[in-house]
Amino acid sequence: MTERAQREGVETWLFTPKSYPSREAYEADILAELRRRNVELVVLAGYMRIITPVLVEPYYGRMINIHPSLLPAFPGIGGIRQALEYGVKITGVTVHFVDGGMDTGPIIAQRAVEVLDGDTEETLAERIHKAERELLPHVVQFIAEGRVELNGRHASIRQ
Repeated sequence: MTERAQREGVETWLFTPKSYPSREAYEADILAELRRRNVELVVLAGYMRIITPVLVEPYYGRMINIHPSLLPAFPGIGGIRQALEYGVKITGVTVHFVDGGMDTGPIIAQRAVEVLDGDTEETLAERIHKAERELLPHVVQFIAEGRVELNGRHASIRQ
């Protein structure tokens, strides 16, 4: 991903979690870099770690994640596989605020994806990832435009 970012002129920096004595120390360095660069919104996609209060608290309401299920169903790793195993007919994607729990933050937007007879994890994942690539940029745009409001557990998008 770093090579792709460089080709596109996107500045990157790398932190290696295992080189830190704790998750909190790791996140403190990330937080320092975010503040140094005046980052206003953190967008997580494929970030498979629970985030501690060190990073959640200063960015609460300004950190979002995308998850491959219609939360609160099938949180955590393997949401697509879990949906298939459970036999649901509709699954999808969720963009939510990060609150430090495992995919428990207030939901901003969701998009349904039909589970088709004969779907495999790979075929369903293809449609879910397409929905993710469509939904996430819209939510980021809505946030940038100041249209997303957070009131307790309820997030809404003004028209």
